[in-house]
Amino acid sequence: MRTPFLIVGAAVLLAAAGDARPTAGAPLPTAIEVSTTGCGTGWTHPHTGGQVLSLRNDGATAAGVTLIDPASGAVYAEVEGLGPGVTRQLHLALGGGTYAFRCQDEGGGDPVTGPATRIAGPGGGGTAIVPVTSNDLYASGRAYSKYVAAGLDRLTDRTDTLRTAVDDGDLDAARAAWTPAHLAYERLGAAYGTFGDLDGAINGGPAGLPDGVRDPGFTGFHRVEHGLWHGESASSLRKAADRLARDVHALKDDFPNQRMDPADLPLRAHEILENTLQFQLTGHADQGSGTTLETAAANIEGTREVLNVLRPILRPRYTALPQVDLWLDRMDALLKGRSSVDRLSTAQRERLNGVAGQLLEILAPVATIAEPRRVS
Repeated sequence: MRTPFLIVGAAVLLAAAGDARPTAGAPLPTAIEVSTTGCGTGWTHPHTGGQVLSLRNDGATAAGVTLIDPASGAVYAEVEGLGPGVTRQLHLALGGGTYAFRCQDEGGGDPVTGPATRIAGPGGGGTAIVPVTSNDLYASGRAYSKYVAAGLDRLTDRTDTLRTAVDDGDLDAARAAWTPAHLAYERLGAAYGTFGDLDGAINGGPAGLPDGVRDPGFTGFHRVEHGLWHGESASSLRKAADRLARDVHALKDDFPNQRMDPADLPLRAHEILENTLQFQLTGHADQGSGTTLETAAANIEGTREVLNVLRPILRPRYTALPQVDLWLDRMDALLKGRSSVDRLSTAQRERLNGVAGQLLEILAPVATIAEPRRVS
């Protein structure tokens, strides 16, 4: 089940799970019903400014609820996973205007829109966001599929170069070929969910395997990396390099038969950088090449491509999009010309981690804003 959340403007706030706990001595706001049988009933004394709305689900199944502009369908606030019998309080600011609640049983069925409520007074409340539909994401999905197809061409060419160098016994050439081939794969970040088991075979690490780096299940780029930078002979690496090349070719051949779900793209914009922070900026993924910062830069490039195909959707909905570009530029600048985390000073690490953390924070709303929703 997805985590309950609230949108207020472009900010993403986690809603507390379970029953809300009001401040001691504070009066309880009148509960607003948000089941499909009584959506929006019980909203008494609506007013402008900061306030608490208490939402209660008296239905038999979990419900999702949005506070919308009934004329445009634009969303002011949203909560998912409100269980039967649960009341949750939301803190938000409302300006003058017309509002309505839209409720939907999460078990299925069409959403129900409650009565419109007019609030008199000045504006100044949260900004409403027009929902994104699956149709809105179709063009983004097609554009990203073309990007991945072109990237797979580069990946197979560079992986073939790596395999040839190993087969020829030229380990210096193999080490020189490994990084360009690996980075070609890392730039395809948003497509990993489409790659299935081949992702683990091509780019998996030894963590969790019974015999670690000696486990037969340790394959792919990092298996070859470990051998190249830990003194293995070319003859002992030929099997691993051949397996990697076969898997990469299988991935390229199979990709036209796979369907990338466009709905995954908004989430991937954030996930690519989460993985970068966890595996690359810690050096955890390094198997000897000392190139995790180059990988991080490739991940930034992959994130930019996801944002580029989503830009027509995000531009009118996310006012902080220029700030995302600014922080991507800052992280790019910190990574430029650097390869290994181990060669960074403490101050350099702290600055890089700080920029990455800020970038993750400002990317987080993309997944919520561009998530496809039913609007009728």
